[in-house]
Amino acid sequence: MRQFFITMVGTIAGIFGFFIVLIGLFIIFGIIGALGSIGEKEPQKILNLDLRAPMTDHNSGTDLFGSSPGSIVDTVFALNRAKTDDSVKGLFIRAESGGMAPASAEELRLALLDFKESGKFIIAHAQGFESTSLITYQAVSAADEIWMQDTTGFAVSGLHSETEFYGGVMEKTGANPEFFQFHEYKNAVNSYTQEDFTDAHRESTTSFLTSIFDNAVAQIATDREMSVEAITSVLQTAPHSAEDALAAGMVDELGHIETAREYARKKSGNDKIKFVNVSDYGPGVDVSGDMIAFIGGQGAILPGQSSGGSLFSPTPTFGGDTVASGFDAALKDKRVKAIVFRVSSGGGSPAASDQILAAADRAKEAGKPVIISMGQYAASGGYYVSAHADHIVAMPQTITGSIGVYGGKVAFEDTFAKVGYNVEGITVGGEYAGAYSVDTAFSDMQSEAYRGQLQDIYDDFTQRVSNGRDIPLERVQEIAKGRVWTGAQAQEIGLVDELGGIMTALNAAKRLANLDEDADIRIKVFPRQKTFEEQLEDLFKGSAQVTQDIQTLREITALPEVQAAIRARNKARMGQEMTADIPEIK
Repeated sequence: MRQFFITMVGTIAGIFGFFIVLIGLFIIFGIIGALGSIGEKEPQKILNLDLRAPMTDHNSGTDLFGSSPGSIVDTVFALNRAKTDDSVKGLFIRAESGGMAPASAEELRLALLDFKESGKFIIAHAQGFESTSLITYQAVSAADEIWMQDTTGFAVSGLHSETEFYGGVMEKTGANPEFFQFHEYKNAVNSYTQEDFTDAHRESTTSFLTSIFDNAVAQIATDREMSVEAITSVLQTAPHSAEDALAAGMVDELGHIETAREYARKKSGNDKIKFVNVSDYGPGVDVSGDMIAFIGGQGAILPGQSSGGSLFSPTPTFGGDTVASGFDAALKDKRVKAIVFRVSSGGGSPAASDQILAAADRAKEAGKPVIISMGQYAASGGYYVSAHADHIVAMPQTITGSIGVYGGKVAFEDTFAKVGYNVEGITVGGEYAGAYSVDTAFSDMQSEAYRGQLQDIYDDFTQRVSNGRDIPLERVQEIAKGRVWTGAQAQEIGLVDELGGIMTALNAAKRLANLDEDADIRIKVFPRQKTFEEQLEDLFKGSAQVTQDIQTLREITALPEVQAAIRARNKARMGQEMTADIPEIK
């Protein structure tokens, strides 16, 4: 075993040594190439954006090998840079992404509209709009021309979400779900206690889905220069053939991807022009001007460090320690004039959320305006961390609000008894010591005490919203109750100040910091991203896992039944009381 470990460590060290040498050679050749290109005119290019690949909300850093998934924020920054770059002639988009969040599609659309103002073309091509989701089409509706492969179909119809209900399963298996919700719109508990939608659950979900749908249809109608009625008619009679979609005005040309690419080349006026990925083109770096700090948080809010962008933690999480340290570093930097806090989270830990809110408060007290840019979601804990900001910006389709908490457990004593399995507990000390047992139900004392803890969290939450938004507490309590709102709805009730994306938030930051809105600014990420050496050190701090074991675990966890169990377990986990129930929108 020792020899195996030594061999494995030696192999890993050899691999990393090889990459270090390789990186060194790249740097040397890059310097030589740069020196040789001084004075040369930058070659013309067409930017290529592939929406079929998964995108995060914002960049969480690169992994050990220097790669990172594309992000909405970086794409917006890149297109904003490209619109004034004479070497960029246009944008070519590979369309159809069934997994994009509504707010992400909407923010991308804003970036496309801004890019078009420079007079540069945008061509989108889809090998069929096979997803029924309206969002896949909204993401590219602002393109000058939309192409589709003629042998495919146009299935875009609307929005659909599903909620899993385990109430019947709990009853048949003898499990006893004991949950408390503040209040009737905090719908996550319904998955364990109900067999169907409650009236409040159905009302809330229908309301925000309808808001997203109406907003998306209106934007598409504007982009396609069609009436809302005409767009709605196409959606209601889906699916359509490619020819029918063309006749209805939903696409402009039929043809294969290769034909569309050649058309883009000819449109640029250069048959030899190169396509450059937006991620390779990059957002650019401003080295002069006043500085605005960018602090990002995405994924579940948890105590400790944020994760994501690493070799073994590709899924982003929103760490209280990481984000708080970012605020503290930014408030100490005299060059920082304002802070844009990008939030894309459905919530999580109340303790970590409060830690982040306190850090944002310290920045404000130091004279640094804090502006929230809401991404895909900013709900429950995601709204909590935003509540005291000087200015809140959200996309109309951002999922936000869900001001509420829930908690509880499932007691499996009767379930275990059906198969002859028994758990016996011994408690020393106070009666509450056994409250979190997965075997026995809450005692009266435990139930009352646990509910009281949740009540305290809810009271703190609503009071913080009242203070931060300058809304009477009674009004906050009316619009809270755990209800989810879209950004457009949230603006109407005072939870959001302005509708827009990251560029809107940056303009608001300039305004609140008394900076010239037309002046160049430098955007600096806080806290700084980890270096290659630091990531390597983190890798060896933990236990090294054999590659095959990791792959096997990934395959197991990808199974639908395992994912369902993981979701159920995570939703019922203690310490996650400030989490919004965000259904997947398809």
